[in-house]
Amino acid sequence: MKRSSADIIQEHGPFPGVEGVHGLTYDGDSIWFASKRGLTALDPDSGAIRRTLEVTADAGTAYDGQHLFQLADGRIQKLDPETGSVLGTIPAPEGGASGMAWAEGRLWVGQYRARRIHQIDPQTGAILRTIESDRFVTGVTWLDGGLWHGCSDGDEWAIRRIDATSGEVQESLDLPAGTMVSGLESDGVDRFFCGGGGSGKVRVVRRSGAKR
Repeated sequence: MKRSSADIIQEHGPFPGVEGVHGLTYDGDSIWFASKRGLTALDPDSGAIRRTLEVTADAGTAYDGQHLFQLADGRIQKLDPETGSVLGTIPAPEGGASGMAWAEGRLWVGQYRARRIHQIDPQTGAILRTIESDRFVTGVTWLDGGLWHGCSDGDEWAIRRIDATSGEVQESLDLPAGTMVSGLESDGVDRFFCGGGGSGKVRVVRRSGAKR
C-alpha cells in the first residue's frame, strides 16, 4: 500500500448557521455540502456561498451529471438542483449511511459502523454488491478510475483508495490527527473535497500524481 500525508491546500468555513458538514458532492462548478440548513452550493476556489436549497440533508450527497441525490431520514432523495424539488425516492441501506457517490451509472453508499460500501441501483435502491472495509467509512467518491473513501480509526483519519472488487487498500492519504472527514468528493482531476464534521469546514486535499 502506498501511504503519504494528505496535502491540505485550502480550508473553507466555518459558515454562518452551519453546525456541521454531513456530505459533499461536486457538479463541475460548485461544491454542494449537506447540513441542517439544507444543501449549500459553494465556490470551490473562493469558498463563497452561492445559494442554499432548503431540503433535509442528513448525510451523503451525490451528483449524476443532472440531478442531486441526498440521504435523508433513511431514504435517498433525487433532487432538482435548481429548485430542490424531490423528483423521486428510494430506500437507503438499512443500518444507516455515511457517504454517497455516483459512478458507472450506480450509486455507491457507505455505512459508517458496518464498515461497508454498497453499490446500489439508483432506480430501485436494490443493493447490487457490497465491499467490506477494515475502517469506519465516512465518505465515498471516485477519482482517476479508483474508488476512494474517507475513514477513521480512533483519532486517525485518512482518505483511502481501495480495489472496487476486493476492498484491498491500495493507497492512503493520512490526515493530521483529529482532522475528520465527514463526506468526500473529488473534482475528477486531482482534488478531494472533504467535509470537516463539527468544525463546519470544507477542506481541499490535493492528490499528487493524479492524471490530468
